[in-house]
Amino acid sequence: MTTIDDIIENFALLDEWDDRYRYVIELGRTLAPLPDAIRTEKNKVQGCASQVWLGTSVARNGASGPTLSFVGDSDAHIVRGLIAILLTLYSGHTPQEILTTDAIAVFDEFGFREHLTPQRSNGLRAMVERIRSDARAALATAS
Repeated sequence: MTTIDDIIENFALLDEWDDRYRYVIELGRTLAPLPDAIRTEKNKVQGCASQVWLGTSVARNGASGPTLSFVGDSDAHIVRGLIAILLTLYSGHTPQEILTTDAIAVFDEFGFREHLTPQRSNGLRAMVERIRSDARAALATAS
């Protein structure tokens, strides 16, 4: 299973933005097919130029509190790759870990800010906010 550190390492090896772009698209191809049951209005992320769906499941882990897992898909190849990175960063973590992880800073480290259109950047922020919102909701129901 790929970790965020693996992705950061691979990015560091790629000097050309075209190669990085292809790598992000490859990451998107690793996403499991999204079941139709998750492709609902409720799971659609608003604020994205392309169609994006994110599904969240919460596992109760007794004393250590809940962990969240995410699935996602998009009709745009590059956005699928961004989703794959977000899922690697956030899936399987507690709400507290999710809320203290700055995905935008990670994406800035990759140099995305200069290479994403304003709509894609807004969509990325909308996806991160959706994940953080689900983490806050899981925290609220856990306490």
